[in-house]
Amino acid sequence: MFQRALICTNFEDGLNRLVDFVPFLAKGGLKKIVFLHCVSLWAEGTIPREDSAKITEGKKRLHNALKNVPEGVEVFVEVVSGAPLEIIPRILNNFQIDVILLGAHIRSSLEDKIFGSTSTGLAKLTELPLMVFRPELISTYTEEELALRCQHLWREILIPYNDSSTAHYLIARIKEYAMHKPFNSFERCRLIWVIEEKGGREAIADYFVDDAHKKLVAVQKELEQLNLQVDVEVRRGDSLPEIIAAATDFDTSAIAIASETRKNLLELTLKSFSFELLHKSWFPLLFFSPKK
Repeated sequence: MFQRALICTNFEDGLNRLVDFVPFLAKGGLKKIVFLHCVSLWAEGTIPREDSAKITEGKKRLHNALKNVPEGVEVFVEVVSGAPLEIIPRILNNFQIDVILLGAHIRSSLEDKIFGSTSTGLAKLTELPLMVFRPELISTYTEEELALRCQHLWREILIPYNDSSTAHYLIARIKEYAMHKPFNSFERCRLIWVIEEKGGREAIADYFVDDAHKKLVAVQKELEQLNLQVDVEVRRGDSLPEIIAAATDFDTSAIAIASETRKNLLELTLKSFSFELLHKSWFPLLFFSPKK
């Protein structure tokens, strides 16, 4: 689905492990990979300055990424001083990146925002998709499991859909990237529409299920034209648990969501559906930022 990835790591998110799996990331379609670690400025004294010792240490920890690089793949290691939200835009300007990978720890609802401060800030700064991982999960994979995961980061994607303007935007962005997907990358997706049942109004619910299915089939045909295998499903119940259950039932690589406008990014810092999805789901989340 993507060919040029920026992998941001603070060495506590598990993503630094990916330096040993570049050949497997390449099998998943990546042709350019940039590993980035930001080092805080050394604040001792009156003038902040680069912490050269930590920069050297960071480069050493990421050095394995430059070994065993497959032919036709470019790999870069960037370890620089400064705040991530200041450094990352500069990195994006230097490399033609089309997806950003980063981690979001499990926190309580009082501590957490949907992606954490860095990810929420990035969503406001760039229109590039963000692939957000649970560090607690990445850190527990065996080498064999992580190698397989790296090959199939975007192979099978679950797409919640409800015919809203945001859902239309999500489909448009997915089509945009699917049209240029590398071989063995994005192969299959499942569209799922959850009908909320209230007050036992089953007859009305039946009507909505039929209408939802017809609209899903229309989107299914659009996506199938891009050489994708597309399944559709309508469920009844509460959206969040049903989508997580569907992701478990379906062989899901990631769950895709989007924000259509920058104004809607405010929802990412509130107790919204997106917040709850990341907070309660172990699946990687592929977030499509709004166009500038």
